[in-house]
Amino acid sequence: MSKSVSVVVVMGVSGCGKTTIARGLAQRLGWQFLEGDRFHPQANVAKMARGIPLDDEDRLPWLQQLRGAIAEARRESQESGTGVVVTCSALKQAYRDLLMLNQEPFLWVYLRGEFELLRQRLERRSDHFMPAQLLASQFAALEEPEGAIVVDCGRSPQDLIAHLLNFL
Repeated sequence: MSKSVSVVVVMGVSGCGKTTIARGLAQRLGWQFLEGDRFHPQANVAKMARGIPLDDEDRLPWLQQLRGAIAEARRESQESGTGVVVTCSALKQAYRDLLMLNQEPFLWVYLRGEFELLRQRLERRSDHFMPAQLLASQFAALEEPEGAIVVDCGRSPQDLIAHLLNFL
């Protein structure tokens, strides 16, 4: 791992495996793990659970809260010489810019997937507030990142984590 990278953000639309991959990376690296969904205001969670897509105004408080949590986790990690692995859909470049803590060294990992595969995953998932019907709105909002590590989320989690660790 490059010593300059202190934050890895695993991003992509719902159902791509952000939590599984990020948690696995954090465990293998001995880094802190932040689940971005936990920072959504309750109003956002309720809105999505009703099948209503979030807009930029809805996302702003969430992203600001997540940004603060990343900054705090990064400070704690610096003391131990480690880093932070974060999950966040980070659908738009403006969202990614907001999260980046003004020049902090971030590495973006984009889990790219086909709509049908992700829809099927979401339909099988029962432990999350995000319904499959909102997947199309996420794809519509998605601005694919430049400069990210792009991986096919159709691969097994073990393969993806091993690939990312080799890259890092």
